Amino acid sequence: MNIMKKLLSLPPNLVECFHDIMNADRKEWFCTSDPVGKKLGSGGGTTWLLDECRKNEADGQDVMEWLGREKRILLHAGGQSRRLPAYAPSGKILTPIPVFRWARGQKITQTLLDLQLPLYEEIMEKAPKGLNTLIASGDVYIRAKEQLQEIPEADVVCYGLWEDPQLMKNHGVFVASRKSPEKLEFMMQKPSVEEMAALMKDYLFMMDIGIWLLSDRAVKLMMDRSKDGNGEMKFYDMYSEFGLALGEKPRIEDRELNSLKVVVLPLPGGEFHHYGTSREMISSTLTVQNCVMDQRAIMHHKVKPHPAAFVQNAVINIGLTEKNAEIWIENSFVGKEWKLTSRNIITGVPENDWALSLGEGVCIDVVPMGEKSYVARPYGFEDKFKGDMRDASTLFLGRPAAQWLEERGLKADDIAGSTDLQSAEIFPVTDNIDDLGCVLAWMTCNADDARGKRIWTEARKMSADGISAYANLRRLTAQRKAFRMENLVTLAKNHERSVFYQMDLEQAAEDFAKGGMDLPEELPEDTLLLKKISDGMFRARVMEIKGNPEAKAMEDRAFGLMREGLTGVMDLRQRPVMAVYADQIVWGRSPVRIDLAGGWTDTPPFSVMEGGNVVNIAIELNGQPPLQAYVKPSDNYNIILRSIDLGAAEVISSYEELRDFRKVGSPFSIPKAALALAGFLPEFCMDAYASLEEQLRAFGKGIEVTLLSAVPAGSGLGTSSILAATVLGALNDFCGLNWDRQAIGNRTLILEQMLTTGGGWQDQYGGVLQGVKLLQTAPGWKQEPAVKWMPDYIFRNEEYAKCHLLYYTGITRTAKGILAEIVKGMFLNSEKHLRILDAMKGHALEMYDAIIRNDFDGMGRLVRKTWQQNMALDSGTNPEAVRRMTAMIDDLCLGYKLPGAGGGGYLYMVAKDQEAAARIRRILNENRMNDKARFVDMRLSDRGLEVSRS
Repeated sequence: MNIMKKLLSLPPNLVECFHDIMNADRKEWFCTSDPVGKKLGSGGGTTWLLDECRKNEADGQDVMEWLGREKRILLHAGGQSRRLPAYAPSGKILTPIPVFRWARGQKITQTLLDLQLPLYEEIMEKAPKGLNTLIASGDVYIRAKEQLQEIPEADVVCYGLWEDPQLMKNHGVFVASRKSPEKLEFMMQKPSVEEMAALMKDYLFMMDIGIWLLSDRAVKLMMDRSKDGNGEMKFYDMYSEFGLALGEKPRIEDRELNSLKVVVLPLPGGEFHHYGTSREMISSTLTVQNCVMDQRAIMHHKVKPHPAAFVQNAVINIGLTEKNAEIWIENSFVGKEWKLTSRNIITGVPENDWALSLGEGVCIDVVPMGEKSYVARPYGFEDKFKGDMRDASTLFLGRPAAQWLEERGLKADDIAGSTDLQSAEIFPVTDNIDDLGCVLAWMTCNADDARGKRIWTEARKMSADGISAYANLRRLTAQRKAFRMENLVTLAKNHERSVFYQMDLEQAAEDFAKGGMDLPEELPEDTLLLKKISDGMFRARVMEIKGNPEAKAMEDRAFGLMREGLTGVMDLRQRPVMAVYADQIVWGRSPVRIDLAGGWTDTPPFSVMEGGNVVNIAIELNGQPPLQAYVKPSDNYNIILRSIDLGAAEVISSYEELRDFRKVGSPFSIPKAALALAGFLPEFCMDAYASLEEQLRAFGKGIEVTLLSAVPAGSGLGTSSILAATVLGALNDFCGLNWDRQAIGNRTLILEQMLTTGGGWQDQYGGVLQGVKLLQTAPGWKQEPAVKWMPDYIFRNEEYAKCHLLYYTGITRTAKGILAEIVKGMFLNSEKHLRILDAMKGHALEMYDAIIRNDFDGMGRLVRKTWQQNMALDSGTNPEAVRRMTAMIDDLCLGYKLPGAGGGGYLYMVAKDQEAAARIRRILNENRMNDKARFVDMRLSDRGLEVSRS
């Protein structure tokens, strides 16, 4: 997945320090603010933002050429935030949002911006060429609970939601004919319910959620209309002017804009959460927290006194009760002498020993100024910061501003900027914490306090605008970090009632290590296994960052616990009996598999936590199932292991020799572990024997197992897992164990855990089960995939069969190192890993849909997306030698990927057509990277694992 450029329109004061306080890469993030004192509108603001970025990157380059150079996401977040004063200085887009109680992998530092971006990036990933610019608002959080649909080619693509007219009346509305609902007829801005009712017979209505995709041509036309004849910026609104000129029956006549092709898409499973006001900040957060009510998805066991009470990055020394409704405390210290009621928002308050009583609807915001001062800004929950202070309708602290002034013996005429509350200089600045508390009490609840009035009178005072312009955001951020670090220790200590073990533990480990914090106490023995494993990985990661040599042992212990969880879901004890004649041979053979989509989602712990979706195909190579195992009786009471392809042999005469199966790379690790699972070790056997020889005598014969793997090691085709399943399948028949294919697949997963190589379930099921299939599991330690077979038309039909190419690169690798790092990321709830894995899980369903529809082109393009996802999860999956190889044939392929974990092995390609396939063969045959590289014939297997007897 490519990194996309983000362009942000921010408050001027934030522009200067955004990259520092957000640790943002300047190459990825461009920030500016609208010109001071000039209103541009959303269209003009978009033009200004793009022009400033172009001047910064490529001054003088043609606009159309520059627009087509890369994809960009534009976020408008530069408003005054009058109705959400708490985050006016840093912009609403940086509002800290509490970790969702049902989510895994969220960062404790997350902001509204962090939540917005994944959807916008996903949309841009799907956008066809030419749609290079996405424009969105910075004060909303929009969720899509379902997979995004394909985005058609158009000049303008807008996303909307089906909503109630009562809500739509406050927003832009897309209007479409009932006969052609995919086409925009026209757009309306904040239409009345009556207007919509009059049109409802013939039209459908969708609420504009502010996500617009524009072609380069559409952007250029908007930019042209945002400037006057002299090229100077002027006011131009994207919604009420540009938008009303779009559609089949536009409301504004403009020949060029009227000719633009417009598509409106409903956001699948869409949710719209506005963060424009103080009330919406709390109500939207509450709604999102309650998106999931299934208690099985919520790890912690806390029930809050009131659901609409949110505390983060804060220290509070009072208890909250059910009466404390609509409470928001962030980046603040609330002492034991404080008293809260309801609808109280408290932000920015430094450590103090104040006795402060906040009435209903009273809010406190403290903002750092300069190097050591603070400005006190109390306000009312519903205050709009708009209007003359003399006007009875202008509210301050929830009552008429004139009344507030009168109660304190003040006059509006004596206050600078009093004609608009936003510019009224009424907020005092002080560098004394005690004075700060005293003046806040005077302003909110103790109007008769002479000391408070004196402090206010003598202090330099600022307006809301001035606070936003001059706030020391670095100090504000540093205070928030200090409170957060203190919170981390508390969250870890109170893990049963906190989100600690479901948040991003990679970030938490870095904070613990770099902050010099002691690790929390060890978890009790009765703690849930998954949490114990995450705790072990967290501790190991903290130790690793600190350079503690004990880190590896702690990590190994965590992996050991995972093996316990996976192997403890069934009784593995067996009673093997010789089920063949003395001269019979049992022959097992299997195809290999290619994963088309969803690989990695089958891997524990992700599959255990979330369930997995994988689409894969079983294939034979050069006309044969390439993995084979032969089991036959032996006259000697021992076990003989042979490998035809490796030319190796080993004789096992004792349990100790059989138990030695954990050497990665040993030619006989797999058959030793398989024999153990078949009951030839005491811990896996229902009966007790003094020795292996005694058990084999009771069995009636010795055993000879011969392996043949006609696939190079590190192929990426699931070789080791499927070979293990093949051996288990042959032993199952030989020993009369009565395992079905599901049981063989389960035992293969356990076998890989015994070998400490890890791995998921898709490899073995991909080979054991024939054909083209979607494999799905539910969360839980017992991973038993449900199978949905799909049509094989686009793999077998003569038109398409020759377009599926398999090429051995001659590069080998072992998946264990890649696997271990990704599994660690899963257990640490790494936000990066979990976000990609969630996308992979959904992507598998897209692949399933394309194959069901016999959409060859769609399937090929989705293979390309699978490869992009694999590379995003681990960059090592695509080594330089492979990149050079694929660069030669990239434009001839719909898609390609290295199957499995990548890093080497086979390259699977989906050519655009038969002519392209022939050219690919010619190019790679003429440019062999090494003496082992070659094409291999592949065909779909319609049998899967087969076991027969002589």
